[in-house]
Amino acid sequence: MSVNLDASGIGQLALRLGLVAPDQVRDCIDELGDKAAPAADLLRLMERKRILTPWQGNKLLKGDTDGYVLGGFRLLYKIASGSFGRVYRGDDPRSGQVVAVKVLRNKWTMDKQKVDLFMREGKLGLSIRHPNIVSVLAVNQDPKTGQYYIVMEFIEGGNLRDLLQARKKLNPDEALRIMDECAQGLAYSNARGLTHRDIKPTNILIAVSTGQAKLVDYGLAEISQNSSVQLQRQEDRDDDVAVDRTVDYAGLEKATNQKAGDVRSDIYFLGCVLYECLTGAPLMPVTKDRQARMLARRYMDVEDALRKNGPALGVSPALMRLLNKMVAFEPTQRYQTPAQLVDALQACRAELTAGTAEARVPTGPKTLFVVEQNEKLQDAFRERFKAHGYRVLLSIDPGQAVKRYQQQAYHAAIIDARTVGREGVTAYNDLLRVSDNTGLEVGVVLILGADQTKWKGEARAHPRGAILIDPGVTMKQLLSTLETLTPDDAPGE
Repeated sequence: MSVNLDASGIGQLALRLGLVAPDQVRDCIDELGDKAAPAADLLRLMERKRILTPWQGNKLLKGDTDGYVLGGFRLLYKIASGSFGRVYRGDDPRSGQVVAVKVLRNKWTMDKQKVDLFMREGKLGLSIRHPNIVSVLAVNQDPKTGQYYIVMEFIEGGNLRDLLQARKKLNPDEALRIMDECAQGLAYSNARGLTHRDIKPTNILIAVSTGQAKLVDYGLAEISQNSSVQLQRQEDRDDDVAVDRTVDYAGLEKATNQKAGDVRSDIYFLGCVLYECLTGAPLMPVTKDRQARMLARRYMDVEDALRKNGPALGVSPALMRLLNKMVAFEPTQRYQTPAQLVDALQACRAELTAGTAEARVPTGPKTLFVVEQNEKLQDAFRERFKAHGYRVLLSIDPGQAVKRYQQQAYHAAIIDARTVGREGVTAYNDLLRVSDNTGLEVGVVLILGADQTKWKGEARAHPRGAILIDPGVTMKQLLSTLETLTPDDAPGE
């Protein structure tokens, strides 16, 4: 239901809800020049100024006065949704800290089993702190709305499933690095008596700025030793969230006659994820049929499928040895602890690197990514660099330079901080860092205005990075700089 308010009225509503400050309302109304203007006009102006998000603005227009703040954290917009809960990007208005807020769906708030599962997830998260595990900051029930929520650190980026959908598969070094980081998270939690119980690509988040992997969703973690915690399995209820999320683990452990909470099950399913990273194909048949997923044959056939398909899909002998031990059907034949797996992953990575230490360049046509908000300069960049053999990609968002590089690496980038601001410096640093992590070379030029020279000290010193100060930056200079930064054997040259 929409509200019947003018600009002044909607501004006061936003102020009363704690979404904006008095001076922000006043300044925006002054800029509109008419406090009786339509409410939507003020909200769209506030969105352009990034005072409000479109999600908040649309809720205000509907007259919705609840659900903007939980536990003192502002909700900015929805980033994920599932049958169990919704996840929002939020922030702490006191410190500016960006967070993710997971909210249990209202339809489950009267279901004690769902509430207990949700709250247990949050409380488990509070007990573990590791660089490769998403930190839980708070878990509670909002006294006003009755909503249950978990506040977590926000990871700018996506999950491993998103990355694989974009890139199809990863190079071995990157895949092993991600698995190494996941295994280190598992080793930390296992040392505290916890197993994950839901290892899959969607539960591995990849930070866009560093490429760092973080495990998320320890909600079904079992206490692996001396536990009195038992999850109700209710095998006859196909709609049960907990059962659906653990069915593969239950199938494997039933087939191998192992108790739930065996850390070797996490190692097995991490091996399945590694295979998919390397080949772009699943190791086990994909099915939503619960009975099919519980069949012992599904897990017994994995080793044969690996031996048959792995080499044909380019999996090297060293990686085959690693995978064979990770996904062995017999639990005693697998790595027995995540700590052992960490050692094996690092040894395999070192073995592969020793034979391919030379720098690598992206494949495909010579491509330049330009971050520029000025339309005239966009046209100039496109025309000039296209004439010199580049395929030119353009964006006004600095963050897209990193996201696109992770999805499909390109050869060079120009980031114009004169028009995109300080975020351009962050993107410059992040792009070079991701390039180092993946081993794919990229040349990056950062353009600063005369009034931005103080930011030069924030930019990384890097052999494939260059910082140019305007005035005085010309297209000829940019072309020359890129030629010195990009590899001589880049495709298309």
